[in-house]
Amino acid sequence: MLELLLATALKDSLKELYNLDIEADKSLIQKTKKEFEGDFTIVVFPYVKAARKAPDVVATEIGNKLQEKMADFVTADGVHGSLTSFNVVKGFLNFSVSSDFWLDFMSKNINNENFGRKTEIDEQPSLIEFSSPNTNKPLHLGHIRNNLLGNSVALILDACGKHPIKVNLVNDRGIHICKSMLAWLKFGHGETAETSGMKGDHLVGKYYVEFDKQYKAEMRQLQEQGMSEEEAAKKAPLMLEAQEMLRKWEQGDEEVRALWNKMNGWVYAGFEQTYQRMGIKFNKTYYESNTYILGKQLVDEGLQKGVFYRKEDNSVWVDLTAENLDEKLLLRGDGTSVYMTQDLGTAQLRYEEFHPQKMIYVVGNEQNYHFDVLKLVLGKKLGKEFGNHIYHLSYGMVELPNGKMKSREGTVVDADDLMDEMFLQAKESTEALGKHDFTPEEANKLYEMIGIGALKYFILKVDPKKNMLFNPAESIDFNGNTAPFIQYTHARIKSLMRKAEENGIVLEATTDASLLGDSEKALLKSLYAYPQVVEAAGEGYSPALIANYMFDLAKDFNSFYQASPIFKEDNAALRALRLRISQMVAMVLKRGMALLGIDVPEKM
Repeated sequence: MLELLLATALKDSLKELYNLDIEADKSLIQKTKKEFEGDFTIVVFPYVKAARKAPDVVATEIGNKLQEKMADFVTADGVHGSLTSFNVVKGFLNFSVSSDFWLDFMSKNINNENFGRKTEIDEQPSLIEFSSPNTNKPLHLGHIRNNLLGNSVALILDACGKHPIKVNLVNDRGIHICKSMLAWLKFGHGETAETSGMKGDHLVGKYYVEFDKQYKAEMRQLQEQGMSEEEAAKKAPLMLEAQEMLRKWEQGDEEVRALWNKMNGWVYAGFEQTYQRMGIKFNKTYYESNTYILGKQLVDEGLQKGVFYRKEDNSVWVDLTAENLDEKLLLRGDGTSVYMTQDLGTAQLRYEEFHPQKMIYVVGNEQNYHFDVLKLVLGKKLGKEFGNHIYHLSYGMVELPNGKMKSREGTVVDADDLMDEMFLQAKESTEALGKHDFTPEEANKLYEMIGIGALKYFILKVDPKKNMLFNPAESIDFNGNTAPFIQYTHARIKSLMRKAEENGIVLEATTDASLLGDSEKALLKSLYAYPQVVEAAGEGYSPALIANYMFDLAKDFNSFYQASPIFKEDNAALRALRLRISQMVAMVLKRGMALLGIDVPEKM
């Protein structure tokens, strides 16, 4: 990497010039802004005090020394070049790299299967948990962001050599599950996924909504009889029955467990269809019904160590007030577990199975407190070293133009319905562009690729930490910062390649650096940045960096294509060079979009 070479040369230069010691940090080397001449920039202000000279003098001295040291260099991946010139703008030192460097860079990487990927794989895996659905409802828009973010981060970590293991934790037990089960028993009349014609997860979700409807009716009736809202919420018969069902489940009651197995089976079949359509696969799936018992054992361990305490009602707590938090419930008085109980057990189980260097949890920002507690309880209170290596990848909420969603009230946008809508939007938008020569089967495959790609890109291009508004129509725009725009750019380049082949044009490499104009060099510089973007996305767990780089690269190519006609060019060597650059752009677009879980078509 040239940046590391420059950083090392900068370190040596500062030592020689000013007896100043710094680390050879590649982040000191920045990409020169488009409005200035140069390829790379060094900010010299941090060195002015040690040099005791004006910024422009310091920049000039460093520039001369660097140019001397790098008159002829070879990067770690074997790319040759030199620093040809530099200029100084108010303490900013801008360097230009020789044109033969950019040609050599393309020549060595245009067919490099590992371009943008690290080939050295960490022995210790990085474990990443995402999805984490409840078995009382189908996956919805919020789950889509979770799944797409988790899956993309895993793909990016894989490209960074981090050996990711994708895991899912299914919340298959608890009071919310019992609500759906109880509502089905009371109001379902034996309805099944087969008899209803509904996906199993949608069917179970229907009864979760029905429970809430009937429960609220009971609450209103009790309030009319003089109870307060809080008291009515606790004493409504349906809620008491659901709590009793949960106790029976934890005691292993055969009838309750049989019903639980049957309804969860419907849900799992429905989930799998949704995951397949989103392109999601897991290395392992955990179930809360298996891990909460181990969590209870850790609670007992904490009691024995004296770091947890039991209240008069038999509930177990941990006091985190010294850590600027509060007291946290770990086990209810009736012995039933809470989310924290099973998360303790799951973390312990995963550590024993995989010994990961890091456990990454992709969970919405409403759970920030929960994961602060989890890390403290495991690491500081229980003394589990792996607790200190938990990372909460917190992300913002997704809303639609018509507002927030609530599962229990049935106002969510189901993932399946949204993907169906995206397919129809893609079909409508694509057909509006004009004629095509696809068979019906090919056309449907293309609409699915465009629709699901648009959904994924629109979600992933936003910084994970930010809340976002998802607009299906806006995500399909073929001219905006969207997947269809990038997919169309890829298809356009593939069309150019087919035309070149049909016309017998051979894409021979050239060593004639004089052929490189500003537009060709600008595009090669954009391509050069790809591995660094992947690395930064891996370090920051941010697919948004790759998504927006993809958009910029597609924009840069389209500007290049308009400014530098290919087939109208009479110079055969320059025509071949432009086609080779285009070919490499297509390669990077395909690989970068793949890290977002998005396919790109060969033609559109």
